[in-house]
Amino acid sequence: MRGDLEWGSIPGLVRSAVARFPDAEAVVEGRTRVSYAELGARVERAAAACVANGAEPGDRVAIWAPNTLDWIVSSLGAVSAGAVLVPLNTRFKGTEAAYVLSRSRARLLFVTGTFLGTSYVASLRRAAGEGEGVGDGEGAGEGAGPLPGLPHLEQVVVLSDDAPADFRTWKDFLASGDGVDAEAVRARIAAIDGDDPSDIIFTSGTTGRPKGAVITHAQTLRAYAVWSELAGLGRGDRYLIVNPFFHTFGYKAGVIACLMRGATMIPQPVFNVDTVLANVASERISVLPGPPTLHQSLLDHPSRDSYDLSALRLVVTGAAVVPLQLVERLRTELGVGTVLTAYGLSEASGIVTMCRRGDEPNVIASTSGRAIPGTEVKVVNARGEAVAPGTPGEVLVHGFNVMGGYYEDAPATSEVLTPAGWLCTGDVGVLDEAGNLRITDRIKDMFIVGGFNAYPAEIEQLLGLHPDVADVAVIGIPDPRLGEVGKAYVVRRPGATTLTSDDLIAWSRREMANYKVPRVVEFVAELPRNASGKVVKGELRGR
Repeated sequence: MRGDLEWGSIPGLVRSAVARFPDAEAVVEGRTRVSYAELGARVERAAAACVANGAEPGDRVAIWAPNTLDWIVSSLGAVSAGAVLVPLNTRFKGTEAAYVLSRSRARLLFVTGTFLGTSYVASLRRAAGEGEGVGDGEGAGEGAGPLPGLPHLEQVVVLSDDAPADFRTWKDFLASGDGVDAEAVRARIAAIDGDDPSDIIFTSGTTGRPKGAVITHAQTLRAYAVWSELAGLGRGDRYLIVNPFFHTFGYKAGVIACLMRGATMIPQPVFNVDTVLANVASERISVLPGPPTLHQSLLDHPSRDSYDLSALRLVVTGAAVVPLQLVERLRTELGVGTVLTAYGLSEASGIVTMCRRGDEPNVIASTSGRAIPGTEVKVVNARGEAVAPGTPGEVLVHGFNVMGGYYEDAPATSEVLTPAGWLCTGDVGVLDEAGNLRITDRIKDMFIVGGFNAYPAEIEQLLGLHPDVADVAVIGIPDPRLGEVGKAYVVRRPGATTLTSDDLIAWSRREMANYKVPRVVEFVAELPRNASGKVVKGELRGR
């Protein structure tokens, strides 16, 4: 199915969903139940407010909030006004969020109030409320907004009924667009081309600074039309979206896929196994994608049998090795008819390979499936030559799903895109004779903490800001609960003999997202380095 031709753009998809499924439940949030017709009206009202507040086609609009109905409405509203969505990781601290806002030059930000006991507004104000620019010298430009450190950010809208005087509440923001003619919004929607960027997903890399992968409307629609077809998502499915909306797995394999198929979205802001079980039972959830840790905790819950989980029929997982036993237990103990695994990355629209319904359990457990239609995957050696099946090498991807580049970063783009348009993923993998891909290692040293990608270079850069740290290297080590966690090898500054591992871990919790915080710190006299001065991480892993 060529979704890019059928719907034209993501706002076109929203309007199509309203026309096809007007009375079907679109979103369930507690006692709030919103039909597709009502969702469409809310999205257009949010789009009108964006227009009223000066959002122009191509402007970046950011959102820093957990999975909620308001996230769906505000984000789709911004995109319907022609803006480019910049989702921020809810685990970010203020400085991390401010960097992405600065780097993208976002003009408008939707932000949650208090989430998990943290005031995001206060956190952002601490990071960007001073007069100095944030990030890569982004202080240039005339700023009329509430945060002097982010001169491009003209307005901050708090997704609640309460906001500081210099920010706006969600209710007031929506009301500000009531004077905008509906035809003006529809004209904005009609003007969006499939090749226009729909979002910029910031992903960290070996440089230690997040880079923004630019993805278009057409790429998103085509990729998740394929995902929906391969997964077998259908009208009447009830989809518990635990994967964060700031990630393609939550937003695109969740919200976008449901809009395509008329499924009901039940967003869950925080992963909590008791809440998952309660939601699956009470809302008759049929679709539950997520990392393997989610499904493992569901199966192992001591009170699992007291919940009716019989409606559950489809699980899609990935982001880590999936034990064969997990696939078999989902099928036998919970009666899940379809269990699939997939592999993707932000630079390739979030999806590269996927298993097919009917694949053998060992294929689903040991591989991430085959290249999706319209794409190619090859494994190459250090010289860039394709290797034989069964031979490990770097995974390269080519096709409609590959980004045009990183946002305003030609040097970083040239490092990962070949002149022929192949994306060098930095992942080591093996293809079998049938074309199934198995990811075996990560060239770029990335490790995965409970489903979240953690990048050593970024963590090292943050740890290096501690006044008592002279040198640091971070690696991933096995963890029985989270899969992997960070371990930091630290060289203290001369005279800083009182710095302990507990001190540094406590400091890290204040300065970086929780999944990035090293769980183990080992102090060393020096780090092992090769002749060119690079840290030999293989030696650290060998310890």
